[in-house]
Amino acid sequence: MKQLIIFILIIIAGLIGYGKYNQYKRYNSPQINYKTDKKLDISYHNQDLVLRYYEAVENLDSFTMLQWSANNIDVRTPEDDDDATKNAVNTYAKKLAKVNYYEMILENSLQLKEKGLSNNEIKFIEENGIDLASYKKEVNFKIIKNLFDPKVNLYKGEKNAIIFEVQKRLNDLGSNIKIDGVYRTETLEAIKNFEEKNNLLADGFIDELTLELMFK
Repeated sequence: MKQLIIFILIIIAGLIGYGKYNQYKRYNSPQINYKTDKKLDISYHNQDLVLRYYEAVENLDSFTMLQWSANNIDVRTPEDDDDATKNAVNTYAKKLAKVNYYEMILENSLQLKEKGLSNNEIKFIEENGIDLASYKKEVNFKIIKNLFDPKVNLYKGEKNAIIFEVQKRLNDLGSNIKIDGVYRTETLEAIKNFEEKNNLLADGFIDELTLELMFK
């Protein structure tokens, strides 16, 4: 009888200990909070998005803790395959995807800033759906276009900054002319060849349409 009582007490102690262990385990999950090793632009031009990112991380952590403490489900490394676990893991994946989406934007913004772009320039790129190379090309064209004055007639022998840029661009496109900013016959002929290839009036003179096609 004494041995039976001792046995029963051991079982009871084991059950109590197991319950305490489960309780401790549920409320003391290691590394429950989400952390990222990505470098993010916290001074991003849209601070509302930065706030939504932090809210998404908090929401992710709260959900992870809730599933651990209330349902004993580790959504990060689930051990079971029941419906409740599957649903919890699926919800966690969606919340994590939202966090990753915001991180992608903030990470890309920081990379652009490291290349010298400002918040306004990054905003322009995002709003117009262009890449960095296209943006730089567009900015460069605007600078070159500002050099062009339609009121100024460019004749043979004329030296001008716009001619210098046109000569560089013509060589990029396959010509082989001297780059010195002087409007010589070879420059005129190279412009005429370009205009012919692009179905423009082949007169060898620089105008806005020729510039537009040449630097697009």
